[in-house]
Parts: sequence; C-alpha cells; structure tokens
Amino acid sequence: MNDNMKGWNELEIGSVLFPFQKDGLEVLQQHNNERDYTDESSFKMSVAHWRIDKPVHNSSICINCFNCWVYCPDGAIMARDDKLNGVDYAHCKGCGVCVDVCPTNPKSLLMFNTHEENASALEKWPAKEEKKKREE
Repeated sequence: MNDNMKGWNELEIGSVLFPFQKDGLEVLQQHNNERDYTDESSFKMSVAHWRIDKPVHNSSICINCFNCWVYCPDGAIMARDDKLNGVDYAHCKGCGVCVDVCPTNPKSLLMFNTHEENASALEKWPAKEEKKKREE
C-alpha cells in the first residue's frame, strides 16, 4: 500500500472515495472485472480476511432472481450474461444476507465454513423440504 494512502479505519466519517481511474459514468457501462479501479477502492483491496463462513452458490437450484445480487452489501455476488455465477470471495465478508434473501427451496446459497471446498459443500446440499399441510 502507498504510504500516502490511509487505511479504512483512518478515513473521516462521510469521506468520498472515487473508485475509478476515469470518468465514472463511462466506466459503469463496463462489467466490473473490466473496469479500471483506483488502488484504494474496495474492488482492489480484499476485505474478506475476517470471514469465518462463506456462501456457496448452487447453480443447479438457482432461479436467477438476483435477490442475492441486489442485497449483497459488498457487491460480492457475481453475474454474467443474465445468470448468477458465484461469489467473489476476495470481497465477501460472510454476512449471510444473500442466503437470507434467497427464495428457492432448498436455498441456492448456503453458508459453509470458509475452509471447506465448494465441491464438498455442494455434495452436502439439503433436499427440497416438503410443504407442511395446515391442520383444519
């Protein structure tokens, strides 16, 4: 990190950080992994080192409703060509909001230990829960 840059905990409340090297409106037309970000943007700096659990995405259950993408506070849900395609673990803090807002049964995102391989997590995916009938 450049000696002139402040850490996130040294910034003044209400600070404005400019994430792009060029005009923001023009850059926003590009996909996020094609944009030219500044070094002090959260896109180039990992904030995931404190995560204990991570969301794992099961694409075979996902209905691409984009609830997780909309509600993710870190922009860590990745999408391409109108489909969700995973989680950016360099930026995911493991808050679980994506899992909470997922409407599928079973959920297409579930939390697992950060050190568990995604393939292993997918093998443990729960089955669809049967709806309980109301007693009349």
